[in-house]
Amino acid sequence: MTSLKTNSRQRLILFTILLGLQVSILYGQKFSISGTIEDKQSGERLIGANIYDSLTYRGVSSNNFGFYSLTLPGGLIRLIYSYVGYQPRVINLDLKKDTVINISLESFTNISEVIIRADAAKSAVRSNQISMTELSGASINKIPVLLGEVDVLKALQLLPGVQSGTEGTSGIYVRGGGPDQNLILLDGVPVYNVNHLFGFFSVFNSDAIQTVKLIKGGFPARYGGRLSSVLDIRLKDGNNKKFEVDGSVGIIASRLTVQGPIKEGKTSYIVSARRTYADILAQPLIRYAASKSGQAGSSGGYYFYDLTAKINHRFSDRSRLYLSAYSGKDKAYIHIKEKQNDYRHRENLGLSWGNLTTALRWNYVFSPRLFSNTTLTYSKYNFITSMDMTETEEYTLQNRLAFSYDSGIRDLAAKIDFDYQPAPSHSVKFGYGHIAHQFKPGVSVYQMEEEGMASPLDTTYGNKNIHAQELDAYVEDDWQIGTRFKVNGGLHGSAFHVQDSTYWSFQPRLSALFMISENWSVKAAYSHMSQNIHLVSNSTIGLPTDLWVPSTALIKPQKSIQYALGTVYDFPKGIEVSLEGYFKSMNNLIEYKEGSSFFSINDDWENKLEFGRGISYGGELLIRKKMGKTTGWIGYTLSRTERKFENISFGEWFPYRYDRRHDISIVLNHKFNDKIDIGLTWVYGTGNAVTLPVMMYTREFWPGHSLYPNQIMVYEGRNSYRMPAYHRLDLGINLHKEKKWGIRTWSFGAYNAYSRQNPFFMTQSPVHTQEGDVGILFRQYSIFPIIPSVSYSFKIK
Repeated sequence: MTSLKTNSRQRLILFTILLGLQVSILYGQKFSISGTIEDKQSGERLIGANIYDSLTYRGVSSNNFGFYSLTLPGGLIRLIYSYVGYQPRVINLDLKKDTVINISLESFTNISEVIIRADAAKSAVRSNQISMTELSGASINKIPVLLGEVDVLKALQLLPGVQSGTEGTSGIYVRGGGPDQNLILLDGVPVYNVNHLFGFFSVFNSDAIQTVKLIKGGFPARYGGRLSSVLDIRLKDGNNKKFEVDGSVGIIASRLTVQGPIKEGKTSYIVSARRTYADILAQPLIRYAASKSGQAGSSGGYYFYDLTAKINHRFSDRSRLYLSAYSGKDKAYIHIKEKQNDYRHRENLGLSWGNLTTALRWNYVFSPRLFSNTTLTYSKYNFITSMDMTETEEYTLQNRLAFSYDSGIRDLAAKIDFDYQPAPSHSVKFGYGHIAHQFKPGVSVYQMEEEGMASPLDTTYGNKNIHAQELDAYVEDDWQIGTRFKVNGGLHGSAFHVQDSTYWSFQPRLSALFMISENWSVKAAYSHMSQNIHLVSNSTIGLPTDLWVPSTALIKPQKSIQYALGTVYDFPKGIEVSLEGYFKSMNNLIEYKEGSSFFSINDDWENKLEFGRGISYGGELLIRKKMGKTTGWIGYTLSRTERKFENISFGEWFPYRYDRRHDISIVLNHKFNDKIDIGLTWVYGTGNAVTLPVMMYTREFWPGHSLYPNQIMVYEGRNSYRMPAYHRLDLGINLHKEKKWGIRTWSFGAYNAYSRQNPFFMTQSPVHTQEGDVGILFRQYSIFPIIPSVSYSFKIK
């Protein structure tokens, strides 16, 4: 009996040991949870959603295609799926194997639209990504804007560290950089010209946009090719649950968006179009005025349009294909006709520019831990100006003169990116890309024919096309060290081959996060950036005459190093405060030489340029409220930006034109109920730096000169004078009403509500004083007084 008891006790001990070993092995193993996150109503994938295990304090974010993968030790876990503006979901699970969980989140209906979304993967406090802000397309639509035309880039101008250019224009200047130093991606494809209407509106239709992400510093290694910022714009995939139509009719343009499923749950599409109709409305007036001036049949006008389309198909949970395209164009034209007896005069003037982009992307999930995205892209930008004049008499050609100028850039590209989750504390991204560039720095065609001329003149001159190959590869690791410290380290490498020269670049990136408490963190980042293409600009606004040119044997790639340090604190009631400081140095910057422009033909374009360097440093404060009936932010920037070129401003440092010491923005939105919401924007900025003479002296006059031939202007240096400070208040109200067919909205707004006479440009002219001396008279010109707007929009469900 004693022997039986002993054997039973031994068996029980052995069983307990074996069970303990099995449990320890199980809990020592690591398994992956992967899947996709989407909107329950539309099926749209949610970018940057938060997946977080509250027991192990591990988490990840969904990528640009709504996919996530989280590797955790086996055992009990408590997963929280969340996205700002959506109802969170909690899943308790005993993790024993690799598991696929596809999640649908339902949006809140009792809170207002969120204006700024934090990095939803982790709040901004827990993310080691510094200097990043994300906006949704719906939030951008609520911000009051010029003439009621919703604009992505104008919304970004309201953020700290982002300066606007000339009033009313859509250019962005980030932390002292130029407009060419922003990597602007539309569904992963670079867009080279982002302006409609000579810079007053951007080319992006907000109705087709899902998210907008702006990164100003601490760049992850997966981004490269520009110095100052990354603007990553992602288009909607299209509602794969039901058919929808959205539209808007405004003062300047109208928009229409159609989306829906081709095969529910499998294939969906979205098509969005926009066109201005100022040319159509103005034609009767233009033709009437022409007929009164003896030019019957003459006409002129200006218009722009853009068309965005996307289709996607899900082969399986592991495989999905996307095809997206964008086409946009601006055209200004004048047709002059004169007739007098047998004399005929015809003249056609034209100016046009536009972008075309396409992207084919294939997502494939190799395993729960490995996700891939393969992309093929094509993009083209062209600028064309032309003039054609013909004179005939008695149907015989008397004179013909024609001129055209054509420039642009074309890209063919392929890349593959991987997301790999090897362990709970590591999230690795790596990839490779290849771009074939073709640059057209500018070709002019001149034709002339006259009566009696032996042979017509037909001459083509300018710069030959330049072909270049650009390769890049990267690897980065998001490494969680304990529960308080996190590091993102990576390396971006590139090679640029042009004109028998190859430029190699290795760009280390590092960012770090330390959690002081659950609501307070400190961040730091180092970024080395390189840029192989340049924008040669001879204007102060984003005119299409700006030329894209490559680095060559003479022109070196631009380089920059940026340091950033910041802190973020989460207060109760959804209020977040962030404070950042940065320092950035830039080398191999280019400017036109004094007196040069893209139209001068005596020299090769490379000989028209000066080379120099720049610095920018400052601090940025952002206070934002992300949820509730009242949302918005207050931003303040204190900064300094300077440039130095050997043959400009006596070789001394001078302020960059858009150096702005103080910049303040206040953006507020309040939702009273489902029928009424209002918006308010107020901005203040130090005046732009401009070059004005400080003295004038008179030299001896001699006959034959113009009115003021003997006046000599004296300048101290470039951009040594400040224009008056800029400030403006914009107001808007939206009135919604539920209809049987959907929702209609009337929007009323006022741009520059108190009609501040902000300077657009200044002129100078000599003036005689009462004492007989000659002085300088400066005149300020303002073109935007208070401008009311009204628009009607609808959503058919």
